[in-house]
Amino acid sequence: MTDAVQTIGQRTGRAVKKAIAWLLILGGLGCAIWIFAALKFVYSRGERAGYVQKLSRKGWIIKTWEGELAMVNLPGTQPEIFHFTVRDDDAVKQVQSGLGQRVILTYEEHKGLPGTLFGETSYFVVGAKSADDPSAPKLP
Repeated sequence: MTDAVQTIGQRTGRAVKKAIAWLLILGGLGCAIWIFAALKFVYSRGERAGYVQKLSRKGWIIKTWEGELAMVNLPGTQPEIFHFTVRDDDAVKQVQSGLGQRVILTYEEHKGLPGTLFGETSYFVVGAKSADDPSAPKLP
């Protein structure tokens, strides 16, 4: 009788270990799919104009460029600050070339990303151009 109890215990232990392993695998796969979808699908797109007043490289594991765009609506008023993240090297070069002058940033918003692993904001700049560029839309 002891052998039967021991065999049942061993089978139960193996079944529990197997179930836990499958739960971990499915959980990891679910997280990977969620992150892929959050990075792939764009919640919103737009443009913001102003002066880039800060651009720095940050991150513990994944390094991203984090910046601030000061948007001045009316002369004499406090500027609104738009915080953004840049992940693409070409976009970083475009933003850096516009430092100190009025620029138009093209961005995509990605909702649902976990924490700050992929950037401190949900706004990812994908391009920048000078507001003085003739091909840029005229701003007031």
